[in-house]
Amino acid sequence: MNYAGIPDEYAQLESSEIVLIPVPYDGTSTWVKGSEKGPVAFLEASENMEIYDIETDSEVYKKGVFLADPVSEKVSPETMVDAVHKTASEYIKMGKFVTLFGGEHSVSIGSIRAFRENFDNLTVLQFDAHADLRPEYDGSKCNHACAVHEAQQTTNLIQVGIRSMDTVEKPFLKKENCFFAHEIMANENWMNEALSKITENVFITIDLDVFDSSIMPSTGTPEPGGLNWYHIIDFIKLVIKNKNVVGFDIMELCPNKANKAPDFLAAKLYYKILSHVFTK
Repeated sequence: MNYAGIPDEYAQLESSEIVLIPVPYDGTSTWVKGSEKGPVAFLEASENMEIYDIETDSEVYKKGVFLADPVSEKVSPETMVDAVHKTASEYIKMGKFVTLFGGEHSVSIGSIRAFRENFDNLTVLQFDAHADLRPEYDGSKCNHACAVHEAQQTTNLIQVGIRSMDTVEKPFLKKENCFFAHEIMANENWMNEALSKITENVFITIDLDVFDSSIMPSTGTPEPGGLNWYHIIDFIKLVIKNKNVVGFDIMELCPNKANKAPDFLAAKLYYKILSHVFTK
């Protein structure tokens, strides 16, 4: 199987500039289960997507997209994170542009570790409804509620779209680097303000619940009051234009067989980001 049904000549590891790592993991979700099915739904939607991008006048798949074997480690959250870390690091060291698709947001703990070790002065740009700053939850530091706690300590974390958190997370929040959803709606200059806080190298982590639940209901914990498509795409375009995006992941698609639109949104989002990165 090739990503998006692209021809074999664009899907080989040796000649591909891009690697896509699926991580079908849903071991710590606490409400709606099903994000382990996210990668398959994403890949199915991608096969039904037009692979010419109007906005960039490009066909980014011709840069080569290698679909890696899924990271299927499920013994514990910790072993999963270690496996993601190891796998992502291997492809980064090959000089590939590494991307991941989950799976729940705890997967990103492993992603971020890999990119932090391989890129200096790293900003982690988090798009999310939830702060995900708990030091541990349900007895694990690798819970989905802890997705960026470590990143807050080890990288320059910029949080966008946050609209749900617990008081236990407040001591770990850096308000000057957090752009809450309700503040974004009232601040026309938020993108430039956020951009000014981002260092040269950027890893983007997207929890799909950053989108308003009216357009992205297929997540484990959908939240009202989220951002729309162009809020997110326009800001990512601005970041790509001005900084060095070194990789990204997309997490928390919890597919619903009765509504394929969110699956397609995720597929389009992935391809759109690639299109802008490679036509910078």
